[in-house]
Amino acid sequence: MTSARDTLNRDILRLAVPALGALIAEPLFLIVDSALVGHLGVVPLAGLGIASAVLQTIVGLMVFLAYSTTPAVARRFGAGDASRAVSVGIDGMWLALGLGAVLAVVGYLATPFVVTLFGAPAAVAEQAEVYLGVSMWGLPAMLVVFAATGLLRGMQDTVTPLWIAGLGFGANALLNCLFIYGFGWGIAGSAFGTVVAQWGMVAAYVVVVGRLARRHEASIRPQRDGVSGSARSGGWLFLRTVSLRVALLATVAVATGLGTEELAGWQVAFTIFSTSVFALDALAIAAQALVGKGLGAEDPHTVRRVLGRTVAWGAWFGIITGVIIGALSGVIGLLFTGDAVLAALVQPALIVLAVAQPVCGVVFVLDGVLIGAGDARYLAIVGVLNLVPFVPALVIIAVLQPTGAAGLAWLAVAFFGVYMLARLFTLGWRVRGSTWMTVGA
Repeated sequence: MTSARDTLNRDILRLAVPALGALIAEPLFLIVDSALVGHLGVVPLAGLGIASAVLQTIVGLMVFLAYSTTPAVARRFGAGDASRAVSVGIDGMWLALGLGAVLAVVGYLATPFVVTLFGAPAAVAEQAEVYLGVSMWGLPAMLVVFAATGLLRGMQDTVTPLWIAGLGFGANALLNCLFIYGFGWGIAGSAFGTVVAQWGMVAAYVVVVGRLARRHEASIRPQRDGVSGSARSGGWLFLRTVSLRVALLATVAVATGLGTEELAGWQVAFTIFSTSVFALDALAIAAQALVGKGLGAEDPHTVRRVLGRTVAWGAWFGIITGVIIGALSGVIGLLFTGDAVLAALVQPALIVLAVAQPVCGVVFVLDGVLIGAGDARYLAIVGVLNLVPFVPALVIIAVLQPTGAAGLAWLAVAFFGVYMLARLFTLGWRVRGSTWMTVGA
């Protein structure tokens, strides 16, 4: 006989595994672009580096469109109102389209100015402007994909986004090859290929969501209440994301001040951290969908079980990845650079990361649980509060200027220790009570 625990475990895996695949597909777009543009020469590749940094910043700040849509849809789906659930998700897509259109126009006009801020040589700046200018017209598509993905996640479907992401990745690779080498468009061809692939993904989502709307007799027209509700929730999640970006940029700034080798070492450590985040994000996405559904169904007991199970999985995954990172800490630097000196420099920081992995695992899951509960305002507020202990720690490091392996290790302690522990405390404190569990659609 199947136990409730086994059923919950299957539900988590059913959502998390396809979500992991879709998450991995996203950075593959940039990898393909980099590989194909890299064969054009160093100058185009350097231009792509500048353009991708700008695009990743914009897209990273807009990810709230997925995170705000998922719990809104899941609540109504859990309450048994599939029609309203789909309508709310479609409202999120309309908001994404409007916001993306504004960003595309403003971004296109501001591209020359933004590129000059990097102080790159004229030839590199020219390539960056070409790629960024074309890519801006893909922004509306990227944001609509975020919202549509959030809609399907809220409907407890992470398989369809995986298929669409996979097909989009394949189309992106083929179109890039055709436009760059077949048509001889150079770096502009790479941008055009990606933009076409992104709008192709939107077309696929429109078909899928259209079928959902017909099946559940949902309105496809934008509803004022739905759009404004998505904007309010998304606004708080946007502020939360800003606080995370501030923490990341401040850490990079301090690493830059420590020296070039230390900055390179931090890039290695943070890349390893970012890789482990994929699986943690997949767990967080499963938590978002299941928590939203449980609250919509007015079943706080199930929500508590989802909380306990996903937190346990996050902690165990952190332990496993921590052991792996710790065991490989002496060779990871060599794999990245082949430089034995840099490998020795980064090893203590990697050990700090390894020790902190269980904390990171729990933090990411708790973040997903509260996003699923629609507790966006709290997340925005504590996002700022988490910087209170972290920023002074960075200031101390910047003033004392410890260099070498010790300096990099202290920087890792500040980010993976002080900052992550602050997030663990504020998120853990919230879920101890029941204020965050507002039930009903």
